[in-house]
Amino acid sequence: MAMEEEEEGEKARMGKLGSYGGEVRLLLEDTEEESASEEIMLLWGIQQPTLSKPNSFVSQTSLKLSLDSCGHSLSILQSPSSLGTPGVTGSVMWDSGVVLGKFLEHSVDSGMLLLQGKKIVELGSGCGLVGCIAALLGGEVILTDLPDRLRLLRKNIETNMRHGSLRGSVTATELTWGEDPDPEIVEPMPDYVLGSDVVYSEGAVIDLLETLGQLSGPNTTIFLAGELRNDAILEYFIEAAMSNFTIGRVDQTLWHPDYRSNRVVLYVLVKK
Repeated sequence: MAMEEEEEGEKARMGKLGSYGGEVRLLLEDTEEESASEEIMLLWGIQQPTLSKPNSFVSQTSLKLSLDSCGHSLSILQSPSSLGTPGVTGSVMWDSGVVLGKFLEHSVDSGMLLLQGKKIVELGSGCGLVGCIAALLGGEVILTDLPDRLRLLRKNIETNMRHGSLRGSVTATELTWGEDPDPEIVEPMPDYVLGSDVVYSEGAVIDLLETLGQLSGPNTTIFLAGELRNDAILEYFIEAAMSNFTIGRVDQTLWHPDYRSNRVVLYVLVKK
């Protein structure tokens, strides 16, 4: 009887969010604090991220990352020398970006997601891989980052998005979290907001959530992928986000089968 009740409870946690067709594990609110701490215990207990190899899909010492996606060979330029600068992580690729980009490709191919003609804004675009893949999948994509990251970002757009078979479009513009976004970003509201490795410090969480709120309309779906490094920071983000967003975790069985990692987590969020 207890096992049946547990199974029923787990089924109740599964559902669909926003424009994503797959079922996700919903983070239910007994209280925001309890739900966040339960999620962290589950993640670190089941996935045991510290036992998995970091950077399985990227080489951060290389000047470029080569990746096949949507029938194209992408060549993403990196700046490994920036890793020595505190707080500067957007000039190299991380596994979470590769996971998110290939998840989008796999979801479109499997009919779980439609990006053709949709307005997509990526936060903290860094080297631009995720946004470039979204444009190859037909999205009208705006990549955003801080002013000092735009040069590398635009170089990667120019290098990878020149071919005539591009189904969507892609541009890059400045966006500082917590500040008012330019009208082009929010008028009209995005259909999708993307972010990889954007939850990295408690100090950035409030500004990130403010920006997510500014970019979210009633039909906006947010996908966030992140590296499982610091359980306290992720718990802080989830607890704070649950005040204004419904959150679901995408099980790895729905990711691209060749791009799964126990050091990465993928969430879907929609505004309440």
